[in-house]
Amino acid sequence: MTRAKLYVDEDASQEAVVSVLRRRGIDVLTAYDAGREGRSDEDHLRFAATQRRVAYSLNVSDFTRLHTEFLSRGEEHAGIIIIPRQRYSIGEKVRRIEQLVRNTNAEELRNNLYYL
Repeated sequence: MTRAKLYVDEDASQEAVVSVLRRRGIDVLTAYDAGREGRSDEDHLRFAATQRRVAYSLNVSDFTRLHTEFLSRGEEHAGIIIIPRQRYSIGEKVRRIEQLVRNTNAEELRNNLYYL
């Protein structure tokens, strides 16, 4: 099983979440790491797709819309994980993301949208 790798947009880039995921062995690239701050959500999703990384964001409306637009145009992405703002503590965000990444292979995540 090929484990998914994450791309975290600026919106979701909480250092505590990112550092714990990395310590737990999950491959995480942030917009900051990639030098992609200030880009549009569409640009973040396209970049994640080229890197074969699942996009993680807190921006429900934009990424839900982008998911629908990509699929309607026949474009692909590596997957999208969304956690609405303020829904969970840092620990709960880490637990939910880690559980999804460990229990779902990269191919299963492809072109799917997950609300955690």
